Amino acid sequence: MVIRTHKRFLSKGLLLLLTAFGSLLAGLVPASSSFAAEPAATSVVVQLREVDLGFPVEATVEAVRQATVAAQIAGRVIEVRADAGQRVRAGELLMRLDAREAAGSDASVRASLAQAGVAYERTKNLYAQKFVSQAALDQAAATWQAAQGAAGSSGAALSHGAVTAPITGVVAQRLVELGEMAAPGRPLITVFDPKSLRVIANLPQYKLAELKKSGRARIEFPETGIWVDALRVEILPTVDARSHTATARLYLPENIDGVVPGMFARAHFTMAQVKKLTVPPAAILRRGEVTAVYVLDEKGGARLRQVRLGEAVPGGELEVLAGISSGERVSLDPVKAGIELKAAAGR
Repeated sequence: MVIRTHKRFLSKGLLLLLTAFGSLLAGLVPASSSFAAEPAATSVVVQLREVDLGFPVEATVEAVRQATVAAQIAGRVIEVRADAGQRVRAGELLMRLDAREAAGSDASVRASLAQAGVAYERTKNLYAQKFVSQAALDQAAATWQAAQGAAGSSGAALSHGAVTAPITGVVAQRLVELGEMAAPGRPLITVFDPKSLRVIANLPQYKLAELKKSGRARIEFPETGIWVDALRVEILPTVDARSHTATARLYLPENIDGVVPGMFARAHFTMAQVKKLTVPPAAILRRGEVTAVYVLDEKGGARLRQVRLGEAVPGGELEVLAGISSGERVSLDPVKAGIELKAAAGR
């Protein structure tokens, strides 16, 4: 009997403790509505903001400093030390060509040099003794000088068997394989400097006057969503006679991740500034042909609202043409907002 009474009092004490703890939590946490309010970090207030009115032009990334090394002697590729994507330093050995053919010709050239030298000395002695004319001496001297030049060229050819990096940078392409035959003038390897990149765009003739006055542009990389300001804009002074376009060079900042020569880009030349209602891409929910956002009210409730979007503006946000007004708050996690709204409706 005593044990039962003890258990009953213990249960009542535990219940009172839990009740008091629940009341404490209720005082600390505000009462939630049917849909809990999202943290500030997961929503944004849509507002009008000034954006650059740009003139978009398709462009291509190229390296300002790029060098293609070509073979200077004929020979087989016997060693390869670099491949595409590898970083190299100026003067670093990239590959080696078999220079034995050049070495063979070098031996015959040196023999001719020795023979020409002996002939020149003999002719000088004969000229001193008045046995040969000045013309014979001049001819012997010319033959000896020509042999010296040939010997120097042959020695340089031997050194050309080692192919070194002309600049510090990244190997863009390796154009020969181990064992292939290289001929004088054949491209072997291309190296570019990743710290100096620019984009090339063709501007229509009718827009040149406006674009030259602006002098500002932003570059968009659509695949990565990156936008950067051009450090400098150059518009070349000539116009192509067939396409009636001028070439523009837009210089990029250093070390942009994922940007390499040959990439597609889009140059947005600034024409003016206008106010537009914009929304981050993360707030957009796309379901088939429906484009919508979750608009949050003051109590934290969410409503799905269809919107009509315009083009992307510099900075990556999207222009809103209809569906929401300035000052309304939208969720930056529409999937989560939809899940929580359905869960609240099912209670």
